[in-house]
Amino acid sequence: MIRINDLSYTYPDADQPALQIKHLQVAPASFCLLSGQSGSGKSTLLRLINGLVPHFSGGTVRGDIRVNGLNPLQSGPQMMSGQVGFVFQNPENQFVVDVVEDEIAFSLENAAVPRAEMRQRLQTILQRLQISHLRHRKIYSLSGGEAQRVAIAAALVLEPPILLLDEPTSQLDPQAAQEVLTLLEGLRSKLNLTILLAEQRLERVLPYATRLVHLMPRGTSILTGSLQEVLAQSELHPPLVQLAIREGWNPLPVSVKEARAFLSSSPVALQSHPAAPQERMTKPIITVENLSVSYPSQMVLHQISFLIQRGERLVIMGPNGTGKTTLLRSLVGLVKPQNGEIYILGESIAQQSSAEICRQVGFLPQDPNALLFAESVREELEMTLKNHGMPLNPAAIDNLLELLLLKEKSEAYPRDLSTGERQRTALGAIAITHPDTLLLDEPTRGLDPVARQSLLDLLHRWNEEGMTIVLVTHDVEFAAGLASRIIILEEGSIIADGLPGDVMHAQAPYRTQIAQLFPDTDWLTVNDVVV
Repeated sequence: MIRINDLSYTYPDADQPALQIKHLQVAPASFCLLSGQSGSGKSTLLRLINGLVPHFSGGTVRGDIRVNGLNPLQSGPQMMSGQVGFVFQNPENQFVVDVVEDEIAFSLENAAVPRAEMRQRLQTILQRLQISHLRHRKIYSLSGGEAQRVAIAAALVLEPPILLLDEPTSQLDPQAAQEVLTLLEGLRSKLNLTILLAEQRLERVLPYATRLVHLMPRGTSILTGSLQEVLAQSELHPPLVQLAIREGWNPLPVSVKEARAFLSSSPVALQSHPAAPQERMTKPIITVENLSVSYPSQMVLHQISFLIQRGERLVIMGPNGTGKTTLLRSLVGLVKPQNGEIYILGESIAQQSSAEICRQVGFLPQDPNALLFAESVREELEMTLKNHGMPLNPAAIDNLLELLLLKEKSEAYPRDLSTGERQRTALGAIAITHPDTLLLDEPTRGLDPVARQSLLDLLHRWNEEGMTIVLVTHDVEFAAGLASRIIILEEGSIIADGLPGDVMHAQAPYRTQIAQLFPDTDWLTVNDVVV
């Protein structure tokens, strides 16, 4: 179905290839998971398969690639669209019209499909993706999970035998992610569809995958084979695999069900955790009182009240569309509430501008592009210091770039970087001023496990130095490693607020792999486990 031999690709003006593949073969009807660190070439490989690279990107390709008998380098994206459906990392980037059924029908119209057949195909794909009820909805009104289903429907309506997806669950809450992956597995079985899916959160996809392709750093080579074979050789390991390697479990389990089989022969010693230290009650750094926020068509937040103490590591979680981003934007004055008050260090922010608030509170939005304006990564950090009237400190900039794994990218143009690298660049631009409080909206989106661990270590380090961290995420494993406290939002209200072990064990969608494996404990991470 997909065959690659002796292939290399170099972007325009680049000194070294972004991707080098000696041999790769993807069999028909397989569910192939594509993994690798940020910048290893996952998105580039997907775009080579459907012809977007090099037809839209330019650059130099050497070697041979065949996709269902066609050479995408010769055929180009237009011809390949009948063979390969593509779902981008941000589905909103591929939408071209504003109504769901029009979006799905768009490619049929471009392919001059007869109207009667078009109606039949549209009806069929709506039913297969279980989105018939969304047919007349406006695209902008969809939740993250709904938008992802519509993007998949638009990619499959031409009935291609191959579907490529670039991190399709990166913006989805745990429940929505599971629903999309279950849907994809069902489509593969019913349609004999070949799926190649790039993803950073391996723990989500491994239970569904049949094969694993791992790109080594900088795209220098690949590992390919069964899940267990490749995991044993790669540097990226989800929690269950980390535990299995530590305990010598073989073959490596890729799901909680498989891991449970080892526990009967490996007794568990219950670990008594020391009582959590009592927070010293000081003046709250942020106070939220009866906060309500409405948009024209809906109430987003409804009478939210909570305190954030200095030095906390507060993680806010909840389903897509429940108001988490709106809450963060309210804290820095980007969204004006209908009711309620927000205080920072006892002072109301109602009459303060966002610029004034952000002198005390650093805010990293979900889209890093909103903060990237300079010609290089280094200049992004320098620009922030200049805007705050702070002196340039080259040594401090170098140190932060190294901590963010960006030292080698310091002179690169930020918007040419991978999603994870842009995310870290934007974080550097915020953190270089050392704000007392840092608000982060989905900072692990696009980050591989190595970069996520580096970010986790860095946030703990800053917290130990006195910084207060407030973080919104769908990444339950990252949340478990960071949080001193967790708030769960649903339908605009707080439904849980407490210690991570208590909240995550009580809320099924937010249980980590370790919490699922050991439900009768308060364990959340591999470091909690004594086997």
